[in-house]
Amino acid sequence: MEPSPGEHACTTCGRRFSVELVYQTASVGGERRYFCTTVCRAASIGDGQHRPRRARRIAVINQKGGTGKTTTAINLAAGVAERGHDVLLIDGDAQGNIGASLGIRGERTLYHVMVDGADPLVTAVPVRGHLDCITSDRSLAAAEVWLARRDDADRAQVLSKRMAPADRRYQYVVMDCGPSLSLLNQNALMFADEVLIPVACDYLALVGVKQVLQTLREVDRQLGHGVRISGVVPTFYDARVNLAKEAIETLRDHFGERCLDPVRRSTRLAEAPAHKQTIFEYAPLSTSADDYRRLVDKFVTLGGA
Repeated sequence: MEPSPGEHACTTCGRRFSVELVYQTASVGGERRYFCTTVCRAASIGDGQHRPRRARRIAVINQKGGTGKTTTAINLAAGVAERGHDVLLIDGDAQGNIGASLGIRGERTLYHVMVDGADPLVTAVPVRGHLDCITSDRSLAAAEVWLARRDDADRAQVLSKRMAPADRRYQYVVMDCGPSLSLLNQNALMFADEVLIPVACDYLALVGVKQVLQTLREVDRQLGHGVRISGVVPTFYDARVNLAKEAIETLRDHFGERCLDPVRRSTRLAEAPAHKQTIFEYAPLSTSADDYRRLVDKFVTLGGA
């Protein structure tokens, strides 16, 4: 097919388009270049003026249940939001525990974003201050089936494409992942730049970490997307229990500085969801609030924010 008059091939991706905006053309070393999007321009010449803003994307994951993933995702997101950053919290688990813990329910859920292409900025429910949330419910299991029926190479990137508008509004996107090897979690890892791994201080939780590391290697090898480990968070820590101390030592030996300070076992932390509050709201002077503030401080520092 002959190109239409005035069309040019994008220097980066090769797609043909008509130049309509200033950023779509540039002179580099005396050579005229053309870019269909700001993403292609940034990839080719990397100029800061036209580099698209990108949220920091974090998946909170451990393939074993009962490690404090949801609690960590909620309080990490809330703590970062308290520091004035705009944060989107996504519930990637069909159990819908984030909505139940915060006392919120969206008219639309992550299912509608994934399957129907609903706008995530419209789907998100305001929670507190700088914190919004996309909730989930049992319908998310149908999204897993929908993904499984797709036989195209892009089925692992559906979430990344659907969530692209979030970069315009949020500085952080935190996703709570379900405890499974699933296509939804594969999508979450393709979307994320980094993972935070809560690990209960027991033997089986350490086994779950090994499974996560294997999954990360598979995502990198098969899909070409490297995800860095920002930190491993020991949870349900009790200094009186020898197994807990041994678990911390094992994590520190393996992960070094990426093994963050532990979150201590606490009744207050267990009670907070029943009151539809974060730990900072329910028991701001508790040891658990101190532990999660320390986690947030370290996490933000690790990201250079």
